[in-house]
Amino acid sequence: MARQGHSPGGAEAATGSAEAGPGGAEAAPAGVGRRRLLGYLLAAPTLAVGVRLGVDGAAAQPAEAAVPTPPQPEELFDLGDLQNLAAAPTSGLISVQVHADGTGTFAVPRAEVGQGMTTAIAMMIAEELDLPLERVGVTLADARPELLMNQLTGGSNSMRSMYLPVRTAAAIARQRLLTTAAEQWGVPAGELTTKDGVITHGSARSATYGSLAKAAASAKTTAVGTPRLKPASDFTVLGTPRNRIDALAAVTGRKQFGMDLQVADAKPTMVRRPPTINGTVQAVHNADTVRNMPGITDVATVRHGVAVRGETFGQCIDALRALEVTWGPGSVDGESDDTVLAKLKDAALPMAVPPVLTKKIDAEFTFAFASNSPLEPDNAIADVRSDRAEIWASLKVPIVAQQEIAARLGLPPSAVTVHVVEGGGSFGRHLFHDVAAEAAEISQKMGKPVKLSWSRTDNFRQGRTHPMCVSRVRATYAGGNVLSFEQRHTSAKTDFGHGLGEMITSAGAKLPVAGNLTFAETIFALTQSSPYDFGVTTQLLNEVPLEFNTGSMRNIYSPNVVCAQELVIDQLAAKTGKNPVAFRRSFLRDDRLRACLDKAVEAGEWGRSLPHGMAQGIGLHSEYRGALATLVEIDCRPETVNRKIRDAVTGPRVTKAVMVVDAGFAINPRGLEAQMMGGLNDAIALALTSSLHIKDGIPLEGSWDEYFYTRQWNTPLDLKVIVMPSTSDKPAGAGELGVAPAFAAIACAYARATGTMPTSFPINHGTLSFEPLPLEPSTPQSPTDGLDRAY
Repeated sequence: MARQGHSPGGAEAATGSAEAGPGGAEAAPAGVGRRRLLGYLLAAPTLAVGVRLGVDGAAAQPAEAAVPTPPQPEELFDLGDLQNLAAAPTSGLISVQVHADGTGTFAVPRAEVGQGMTTAIAMMIAEELDLPLERVGVTLADARPELLMNQLTGGSNSMRSMYLPVRTAAAIARQRLLTTAAEQWGVPAGELTTKDGVITHGSARSATYGSLAKAAASAKTTAVGTPRLKPASDFTVLGTPRNRIDALAAVTGRKQFGMDLQVADAKPTMVRRPPTINGTVQAVHNADTVRNMPGITDVATVRHGVAVRGETFGQCIDALRALEVTWGPGSVDGESDDTVLAKLKDAALPMAVPPVLTKKIDAEFTFAFASNSPLEPDNAIADVRSDRAEIWASLKVPIVAQQEIAARLGLPPSAVTVHVVEGGGSFGRHLFHDVAAEAAEISQKMGKPVKLSWSRTDNFRQGRTHPMCVSRVRATYAGGNVLSFEQRHTSAKTDFGHGLGEMITSAGAKLPVAGNLTFAETIFALTQSSPYDFGVTTQLLNEVPLEFNTGSMRNIYSPNVVCAQELVIDQLAAKTGKNPVAFRRSFLRDDRLRACLDKAVEAGEWGRSLPHGMAQGIGLHSEYRGALATLVEIDCRPETVNRKIRDAVTGPRVTKAVMVVDAGFAINPRGLEAQMMGGLNDAIALALTSSLHIKDGIPLEGSWDEYFYTRQWNTPLDLKVIVMPSTSDKPAGAGELGVAPAFAAIACAYARATGTMPTSFPINHGTLSFEPLPLEPSTPQSPTDGLDRAY
């Protein structure tokens, strides 16, 4: 069984909080906007605290240019605000606990997939509880249906949504411990101090948190008022660079991921999959023969393949090779890059502003399908019985997973326990529970526990993809001003059936968008805006309903939208005779973004002399209430572009990058820097090397040796991340913020280095530089077929 995060130590104590009016000195830091927090002591054998919160308003920036652009929906109310609004009714159902051994714990209703979220949460608790960071344990909560929409990890929202609730819960716990000590000693609580988990009264008395935990517990849920939160000037943990709390376990191989879990009798299981996306099984011709192969215990037909269960994964691979299957059609048979692109171009929405008495720039950009496969192959453990089921998987929306798996199994949701385990990456992939649902289906059909692993090839060919899209831009200009900026983004359908749709439905009447928009159009409107005063500005989405397995990838629409926007801005600068930086600066209406730009220009030495074939590029973006400017240098000289490593042409190389970020209050500056670095590597991949080639209804890429994500040879040796001091006391979203402006900066640098604006991404998509893995094993016993190369 997986550990569920219960700390040792006998009797414990618990605390919580909920919405109420403000009150009390230092009830909350200045500038918390409309957030109001009230604490509750929860009935428990431990000291436990929960919080409810309202929604922050966002003030529009004043227009400064001659042709101002009105505030756009994303600036008034963004995707994170939607998530906070949807989560508010159940945000009081979380608790921080203090145990008899003096430790503090919190089961966070979010997923940890490498972004460092658990470290940031632990820092919040350590700060407000005055407890050493190493004495705080943060685990991942099981699916909790009572939380409704408050257990979704996505949209760079975890820190924005959890910062005040978790701090408040910890502050109440600390206050309750102080009150308990004061009552026992007969002294005023104001004379007591806390440090490192110990309460002292001068030099006369001291007591550990653990010794007070049982006495501080409440027998019933009781409101305790608005807590005192520390002012930032008193912080000793928050805002300081800290290593991840799981760093040692990660580098020593002790960190547990899904595939490391051991559940009784859950044996290795794999699936032979069809040669097209979402194909079905018409017939299995040798199931009995395969079932009698060494180590194989079971063979079962499932929704999209044939599952085998064995003593080892190696035996499963042998069985998959040996299977003889007749397949039914898939959902996109016959589709290819060319057919999809033609459909997208036909579906593009028209521009609205005619170029009357003005000059114009029209541009069109194509972005290929991309994979959001993490490094860890998808996996899940399922143990399905006649009356109950238990699931272990890395899931970002476990409540939806629980509901849909229960429906598939014919069980009530209350009979399905879903354990959330740490994942080795996600990038949007674990918003979906395909793998967990498939494991449950297999376990039910076989009547036994299973430990399902997808192969690398399964991930790339049958997993989720970021859909191909086309972005058209028209900008009109006259007299040194940009009079209109229109962007029409057309994409293959993106599947948002993972919880965000329910949020939109629940909050629809409160969203600053007009008309009967689709889920995708609403999410587009809540994430996209232009930071420039370009007069009449419209950014619209249209989708083509193709049945690929799609999903939101890191930063959703922004990398493609912002890349197209910033390339056109460079063109506008050239047409108006201005330097790209000076042009941007003159039209920016976001002061934070302007400050980031100025710092990037200074730190990156914008305009410095570079050899022919090398150039600088700049990209700007604001989203998730954060702002980022990225400056890069790229080497497109022939000796670099044509260099070969392992017989593969490397192409252009980004040699230098400066990323200047204002993400509000930086909870952990070291973690923020890591997020920016990851965003840059994603951007290099999307701009230069990484894409899926679709042919006959399936991607040709079958593993990482064919999907050219950023490698060491094209990662810049000179990389600097600068975290700007922020005037905000709240964190912005940062997990996805780095991708879009870095992508745009690389594209702009490439255009300046080559003298030609790129219009198709990634740059190398037109060249297929590998021999694709076979769609099916051509000779079942061959040791060199695709299944071998997939591992």
